[in-house]
Amino acid sequence: MRYFEDLTEGEERLSEAREVSEAELLEFARRYDPQYFHADPQAAAGSIFGGLIASGIFTMAVWRQLDHRICGDVAWICGVAWDDVRFPHPVRPGDGLRARARCLSKRPSQKDPRRGVVLFEYTLLNQREETVFTCRSTNLVERRPAAANHPGGLR
Repeated sequence: MRYFEDLTEGEERLSEAREVSEAELLEFARRYDPQYFHADPQAAAGSIFGGLIASGIFTMAVWRQLDHRICGDVAWICGVAWDDVRFPHPVRPGDGLRARARCLSKRPSQKDPRRGVVLFEYTLLNQREETVFTCRSTNLVERRPAAANHPGGLR
């Protein structure tokens, strides 16, 4: 487990690629975001996108899945804010997506000495290295327990 003290400003992790299929994109869209350019390939062909694209919620769900593969070892408490959420390029069927997590800053919590506040920049990239999702996220992370800071127990 990586605690607040183990995270380094500037540290970056990158996931393996995950291909998005048309079937999963359509299944998600038809259930949760049935706009025609997400849920109907024929109608989407006539849209400004020129074809089917993933919904933003689907894109974030794929990012979350990939991010767990690269940051699942962090002692997260929770996320408390997302800022500057952007979808600069659409996700399309067949895209290979990779998640990148970069630690921007960290500081001890002013309210609770058992946790720290860590700012991450999250990015989801397609196979052409285009950003399809990005945001800055403020997160609470557990600090290393006091007994672990002192070999042999508490002092």
